[in-house]
Amino acid sequence: MNTRIVQAFYGQGKGKTSAAVGQALREAGQGQHITIIQFLKGKVADEFQILTQLEPDVQIFRFDQSAVNYCELSIQEKEKEKQNILNGFNFAKKVIETGESDIIILDELLGLVDLGIIHINDVIELLQSEGDYKKLYITGNNLAEPLVPYIDVICEISLQKDNT
Repeated sequence: MNTRIVQAFYGQGKGKTSAAVGQALREAGQGQHITIIQFLKGKVADEFQILTQLEPDVQIFRFDQSAVNYCELSIQEKEKEKQNILNGFNFAKKVIETGESDIIILDELLGLVDLGIIHINDVIELLQSEGDYKKLYITGNNLAEPLVPYIDVICEISLQKDNT
């Protein structure tokens, strides 16, 4: 593949994952293979369970072993879960490097930096890797300034109102 595009959806608003998945599904309609790797949401995040019906063209991976969101875990549980998350990050690197997927979503990748699970340099290295993909979508609440030069499209999603 000739052109690679990295796009970030970040901010305090809701819908970052939905935006990334929506963009990817456009590509799935054109025969592209999609890999979604979710971090920090627990192993039973059901928000996109419907996508499993699109396998093998769309594949979702979660390496978290806890049933709940990472931030809800105790300190001891977080320490155990970190290794699972790091396994997921290493899998993401492999997916990028091998070119086995056209479209890759790393959901909550930016959150791994925020929580100190990985260092910002790990993300920079990932974004600079010689992967063979068309589009890479990353999401999270905060986008650290040092990442900006490595991202082609940046979309900030803000919350205007939430009465829920």
